[in-house]
Amino acid sequence: MERLDLDLPFAVSTMGDAAAPPLIVLPGGPCRDPEYLEDLAGIGAYARIVVLHPRGTSQSRGLSRGWWTDADDVVALLDALGLPSARVLGHSAGTRLALATAVRFPDRVARLALVTPPATWLTGTPWDAESVGAGRAEPEVAAALAALTEPTASDDEAFVDQFRRQSAAGYARWTAMEQAHARVGAVSLAAASAWFSDIPTDGAERIRHAALPPTLVVAGDGDLLTGVQPVADYAEALGAEIVWLSDCGHYPWVEQPEAFREAVTGWLRRD
Repeated sequence: MERLDLDLPFAVSTMGDAAAPPLIVLPGGPCRDPEYLEDLAGIGAYARIVVLHPRGTSQSRGLSRGWWTDADDVVALLDALGLPSARVLGHSAGTRLALATAVRFPDRVARLALVTPPATWLTGTPWDAESVGAGRAEPEVAAALAALTEPTASDDEAFVDQFRRQSAAGYARWTAMEQAHARVGAVSLAAASAWFSDIPTDGAERIRHAALPPTLVVAGDGDLLTGVQPVADYAEALGAEIVWLSDCGHYPWVEQPEAFREAVTGWLRRD
């Protein structure tokens, strides 16, 4: 990724075809350093990818004001780029920011892609990861599922350790490739805690009742972090199209790059 020199309180990186229409990308984590996105399976051949580094990541200043308020940052980025509106892709926790932007500033988001979104917060559908992962034999997966049910760690070192112990739940397989990817992208307790601060109590309801732009959900059928039924109900609640990727977890550009690229580029070509 190449750093863009913009007068903003957060970092911005770009990659891909500079002459193509832009695609604003919002990473997850929350507030995970976005190098874990890699090159998003090469979709930059079809779009100029512009990655917003959320406040709290290593190259940005300060901490998040909460994902609802941080929609202001997405709009500030669009203004800095001279864009009246743009296509927006959010991954994981970044899907909340994408939705907040679309709801608060409906004229600024032309099209929305939500990749492996956490979903129980929006629909209330119970997390079904244990049944989805019932056939997984790797001991790291069982340990990851247990770590996901622990209370959030109270200091940064323990939080990072907890995040890493949960990692195996994010992949349909746990080979050397997935293990290497899981180590990329720093996280911090302060940044993640700030991300969930000052969210309006009716935020989920406002999202469910909003008139969203054309929306695509990309989901993995082996994503234990989100579960499966919660994501299906999430897409239905949003009136979104959903594409399920087989043998795929939370990071489809890593495990199913061709299928991910086909899903996203097909969505991009609809403009």
